[in-house]
Amino acid sequence: MRVVRIPCLTDNQAYWLPDLGVVVDPSEAAPVLDALEGAPLRAVWCTHHHPDHVGGIAGLIARFPGLRVYGSGKRPIAGLTHELADGEQLEGATILAVPGHTLDALAFYLPDGEGDVFVGDTLFAMGCGRLFEGDASMMWASLQRLRALPATTRVWFGHDYAARNLQFSTAILPVDREPAPPPIALRTERMTNLFLRADDPDVAAAVGRAPGLATFSELRERRDRF
Repeated sequence: MRVVRIPCLTDNQAYWLPDLGVVVDPSEAAPVLDALEGAPLRAVWCTHHHPDHVGGIAGLIARFPGLRVYGSGKRPIAGLTHELADGEQLEGATILAVPGHTLDALAFYLPDGEGDVFVGDTLFAMGCGRLFEGDASMMWASLQRLRALPATTRVWFGHDYAARNLQFSTAILPVDREPAPPPIALRTERMTNLFLRADDPDVAAAVGRAPGLATFSELRERRDRF
């Protein structure tokens, strides 16, 4: 799958999928239109309703009347034309409900080749999203669901917080990794993302909690204060 990363706003990432004519999470219209270079746009995929992920939709609709806009529908998204459900298939992608950051959070998993997954703000390089609407139990279940995807899967994050997340991680356990922009192979996240490793006894011991949900909750609370 060809994927073009489009930096938006301060640290947001939108993605252009030329083979499908799809843009994922257009924060702004102008950078997306520049990246398209005149190519047609057929659809927008929204991982969740936050303005820094859907703010460019109106501008794209103005340029491409009849644009299809896909998202959860559990929260208002201006311009939404098609509501998606967990497990649904869309253009070869499997829709995964991954609540926690928000209640409408979706991931789009495309299995072809190495595999690609667009995770919005559920998972970050060496981190995960804040719990704005969901709770720790929801997010931990969502992270385990993403963790279970094939190890070769390329993970495309909604923000590039790698440098700060590395600082946080190394304050808890040594992490042998350098910050890098997306995509990151899921196998790398499994080894170095403490939030995905919350059921690892070594991570649990480092924060003094029982492996699993208790350790994840502690990590999330510490990251909120970091």
